[in-house]
Amino acid sequence: MAGVGLFYVGAVLVINGLMLLGRISPTAAAPLNFFVGGLQVLTPTVLIVQAGGDAAVIFGASGLYLFGFTYLWVAINSTAGWEGTGLGWFSLFVALAALGYAWHAFAVEADPAFGVIWLLWAVLWFLFFLLLGLDLGSLAAAVGVVALVEGLLTAAVPAFLILSDQWSSGVATAVVIAAIGAATLLLAIPVGRVLAAPTPSTPPPAAPATTTQPKESSHA
Repeated sequence: MAGVGLFYVGAVLVINGLMLLGRISPTAAAPLNFFVGGLQVLTPTVLIVQAGGDAAVIFGASGLYLFGFTYLWVAINSTAGWEGTGLGWFSLFVALAALGYAWHAFAVEADPAFGVIWLLWAVLWFLFFLLLGLDLGSLAAAVGVVALVEGLLTAAVPAFLILSDQWSSGVATAVVIAAIGAATLLLAIPVGRVLAAPTPSTPPPAAPATTTQPKESSHA
């Protein structure tokens, strides 16, 4: 079940990355955020109810709410037109919590690959905080690039490998994920400039009328 949910987390991160790049409108991205957000709230609830008090299962399920609430909040803001400051500060909470889950993956679960994945999620949600909580709109395209790459790198591809029983959560996998994640962060701003949707240009004002000829508008 975890692999299925993670696969669609990859899908919604790709869509939200395209939204931040200006390639998809917020309202167009809202349905998938509703679908995946709902899934990421329903799934851990079912897991916890069926856990029978198993602390490991409950802990593993608890982190899913962080992302489920994020996607539902994105969907609601997009459809209702609410401003994103609250979501931005919640993203800071998610980023800090993700550091704790990363530590648990490294130290308790001996799972370096998902330790790195949690660290990359912490970075991405911190970028959401900068973008929305601190209103640094100039970062939108760069954050879009990071979200798009992480959707594939930390979610869709690992989930597919898990579902096909091809996943190896060892040091080598962790190093590859960390290297690609670090390169993405370093290149996010220049790549974002290339991938961002062009801003529509504003036509020049109409030429003023004269007393000797009809009013005409000129365009560059």
